[in-house]
Amino acid sequence: MEKQLLSDPEIYPDAEVLKKALGDSYLAYNELEETFKDEKFNLRMEWRYYKDGRSWLAKVSYKKKTVLWLSVWDAYFKVGFYFTEKTSSGIFNLDIEDGIKKAFDQSKNIGKLIPLVVDVSKKEQIKDVLKIIEYKKSLK
Repeated sequence: MEKQLLSDPEIYPDAEVLKKALGDSYLAYNELEETFKDEKFNLRMEWRYYKDGRSWLAKVSYKKKTVLWLSVWDAYFKVGFYFTEKTSSGIFNLDIEDGIKKAFDQSKNIGKLIPLVVDVSKKEQIKDVLKIIEYKKSLK
């Protein structure tokens, strides 16, 4: 059973908390977080506790646009993107793992938005996440 972590509103998810929660997948998380700061991506990550979901989530944005949401689970993290009907077709043109495209194709809409969620536990998965980020940033 999947278990979302970081549920205590009093414990901010700093590096030590994240290392403990993520275990081996912290290396992938750390690489992704460092890439956000790179000039090419120029993304800002902000951790907040959300009462409705009873956990800490990281909102990652480019200028004023929310690019993705990041949540911490038992030994891995999830990166969630949201697309509209109009922008969703571009995902299938990206050079990313077929499993991600298949899961996206089968995902259920949340209102008018289509979620794309990638479970990340290894550094090798970061390249696909970065391609999706570049696509998301390119959208108007």
